[in-house]
Amino acid sequence: MPQRLLDLFLRILPAVAVMTAGIAMAQAQDIQFANLAPGFAPRHLADRGATSAPSGYVRFCAQHRGDCGSSGSQTSIIRLDDERAAELDRVNRGVNARIEPVTDLDHFGETERWDYPDDGKGDCEDYVLEKRRTLLNLGWPSSAMLITVVRDREGNGHAVLTVVTDRGDLILDNQEDDILSWKDTGYRYVKRQSQFDPTRWVSLGETQVPIAVGSRR
Repeated sequence: MPQRLLDLFLRILPAVAVMTAGIAMAQAQDIQFANLAPGFAPRHLADRGATSAPSGYVRFCAQHRGDCGSSGSQTSIIRLDDERAAELDRVNRGVNARIEPVTDLDHFGETERWDYPDDGKGDCEDYVLEKRRTLLNLGWPSSAMLITVVRDREGNGHAVLTVVTDRGDLILDNQEDDILSWKDTGYRYVKRQSQFDPTRWVSLGETQVPIAVGSRR
């Protein structure tokens, strides 16, 4: 190779390496951005294809078939004005205040059971079901309120309600009265209901699926 071409090659090689690394990093982030640090995360979680529904949800739907279908308008994103934001906050705080936290094992003698907390007791997924039911009765569309399975800060299975809004995906959580953006919770996102069909579920990037969702309160 002539010396001039060799010198040119050596000059552009570092730039090519940096560009290649940048592309690879961008692709990796695109695949896993549901669990990126908040500063790099987008406003909405990304669906990563179909996955299985939690067994507790399947059992719940067998007992409450009318509560597992689509309801309301097929709105993919809620426009969250001040009135709706206040209503969302009231529901989250209200349900958190009136339900006594108790594990499924202590409550029912089972490791995993999803149900409405009509007796005033429940664990994380029961809070979620009650918040979703309350919001549905207030006219919120099911397509924008998605039951979501996460791993919490200790790595335990946990359930929250994601509300898809023009302010981003917001999380209603029995462990937190304040409503947070999904990227501010510190959770790793596993799966959630599909917006197009609430009986179907989609993956969110975290590959370690918890055996039980409500392993804690």
